[in-house]
Amino acid sequence: MLCLTFSCLSSMSVAQEIYRWTDAQGRVHFGQRPQAADAERVEVRPQVMERDAATREREARSERFFRARQEEQQQQREEQAERQRQRLHACQQMRRELVRISQPGLFFRTDQQGERQFYSDAQMAKARQQLQARVAEQCGD
Repeated sequence: MLCLTFSCLSSMSVAQEIYRWTDAQGRVHFGQRPQAADAERVEVRPQVMERDAATREREARSERFFRARQEEQQQQREEQAERQRQRLHACQQMRRELVRISQPGLFFRTDQQGERQFYSDAQMAKARQQLQARVAEQCGD
């Protein structure tokens, strides 16, 4: 776009410096530099082209597509940021749980009859190992 602007500006500045002169044989010449003492500068105005309805519609459609794509990309960035926040929250919870189950003490679950079922040291070691693997896999630790 920038190159197009510069080329238009440069062609406009060149187009503004056109000279017209007539040689000894009566032929009219045009050029960027005057070749005769009686050369006169000719003002050349840029041609303004009107776009037809189909062109305007294509441009409007392209603009709508561009804006829709921008909105879609923004939504994707927001969704990705939300997934990242959720992942970080889940990682924090898993790390807290890992610290908790690494503390000495007795851990239990309550069965259907309301009785406590204590975990053995082997079960706790396995649970810690599984949680460490999940943290490493999902959190990059």
